[in-house]
Amino acid sequence: MKALMVILAVYSLCNAAYGQADHTLVGPLELKSNIYPGTTRNYWVYIPKQYTPTQPACLLVVQDGLSRATGWNMLHTLDSLIAAGSVPVTIGVFVDPGIVASSREGAFPRFNRSLEYDALGDQYATFLDKELLPEIQKAYNINPDPDSHSIAGASSGAICAFNVAWERPDLFRRVLSTIGTYVGLRGGDEFATLVRKTEAKPIRVFLEDGNNDLNIYAGDWWTANQGMLSALTYAGYEVNHSWGAGGHDSKHAATIMTEALTWLWKDYPQKVTTHKGVKPRIDLLIDGEEWHEVNGLSHPVKRISVDKNGNILFVDQQQVFQVDEQLKAHILTTPPVDLIAPGSSVLYGVLQKSRKLIAIDDSGKASVLANQVDADDLCATAMGLYISDKKNHRIGYYDFSQKTIRYYKVDFIPGAMTVTAEKTFLMVATNDSPFGYSFRINTDGGIQDGQPFVHYHIPYGSLHAGLGGVDVDQHNVLFSATQLGIQVADQLGRVNFIFSKAAQQVTDVKIAGDRLFMIGDGRLFVRKVTTKGIRSFGEPVTPPKPQL
Repeated sequence: MKALMVILAVYSLCNAAYGQADHTLVGPLELKSNIYPGTTRNYWVYIPKQYTPTQPACLLVVQDGLSRATGWNMLHTLDSLIAAGSVPVTIGVFVDPGIVASSREGAFPRFNRSLEYDALGDQYATFLDKELLPEIQKAYNINPDPDSHSIAGASSGAICAFNVAWERPDLFRRVLSTIGTYVGLRGGDEFATLVRKTEAKPIRVFLEDGNNDLNIYAGDWWTANQGMLSALTYAGYEVNHSWGAGGHDSKHAATIMTEALTWLWKDYPQKVTTHKGVKPRIDLLIDGEEWHEVNGLSHPVKRISVDKNGNILFVDQQQVFQVDEQLKAHILTTPPVDLIAPGSSVLYGVLQKSRKLIAIDDSGKASVLANQVDADDLCATAMGLYISDKKNHRIGYYDFSQKTIRYYKVDFIPGAMTVTAEKTFLMVATNDSPFGYSFRINTDGGIQDGQPFVHYHIPYGSLHAGLGGVDVDQHNVLFSATQLGIQVADQLGRVNFIFSKAAQQVTDVKIAGDRLFMIGDGRLFVRKVTTKGIRSFGEPVTPPKPQL
């Protein structure tokens, strides 16, 4: 801190000597990272003359360091806009990508720019949150409100800036993207699709590009940026753009920097918002309805189910809890149980240690249905009970009339299950692939003709979607808890929509009436939606004909 203040004083004197009194520039300062092991990088800090430590300032983070900010004429543009009141008092942080020094003298270091900037996922956002910004916050009074934070970059730095806000809108909500690399270097070509499908986030975006930008093996920058504009507009974002005739450089961006920054900060300190975009094929959202945590639950929630009365049930430490219509939790009088599945008249459960499949009646009395049962999920129907067995890579079917279990070997690790609205197909989540499987249910309850039917979006760097619970609604639409959020697939197995996450780790989803429930980080969340849930053990429901 003391060294930083000395540097600040030196740069203040230098700036004053050269007549540059509208800001102070501190740096280069060096930062080492553990999130990107072995990397070091330089960064610079811009302090406008209007900044006073007693007043929290806004924040601007620019990728590619001082060279990018200089190429954009960012420092003097900020001076003018802050003086005019068009941009609030803002601390600028211009940060280079990391390098890893070689162990051999004279050899090139490992350049981390593409790894940090072109990659999707939250690693770079975590680096800013946990390593860079704490250093800035030690020295400067930064407003903690994410609406007060902006982030900018060009080329790979542009997709990096957008990705940070996309992953962490709780950190940054204003994005400046010039000649953005939304192409297939490290999966960025999927961004436009994810923007279209995912519930809009509170992010404001300004895009810039020229029609002579790069067109190489990874894609066409010009068409990719237009695709991002179309996707952002479709999804309902606050988005603006400036197209030119330039190439892959900062010339055009420098000429529109005043326009871009003024628009990004318009109406500040009002919040960045989204609006309704193009009406989607599967329209589930209700205006003003967002995720709300179900408070007052003193127990972590892992898996949930819905009983015949529309109440949410969950198990904690072998005790069954019921969340009623008023979202109040009560303990049900039942024997100890590890896993449950409501039926039309009884509650089915599994004691995993003793490997017993049981049925519990309304009085709480349990009867053993089968022994030597390995179960990780249950799905009750009117005719029988489906059992997923991860350990043995198989799906079991307990036939209520025959009182026996038939097993079906599968070539994947089966997870959560549900049946379709017409009770004609069994939908099975997987724990080792990007697909969800569909099996035809025969008249005797057995299953056959399994196919990898649902294609999920998977997180960057993952081999599977991280599937948790699944459920279907009255229209035969499949809701699946995944690492990216609740992915919603139509009757043809295509993901149309992704609900935003209320927490980091989403593990289950169920629909009770017109309320959608989600488990995130062991907490229960709820929101109203336009559809209604159905029960796997209920009467068949005929959905609309699929749109091919």
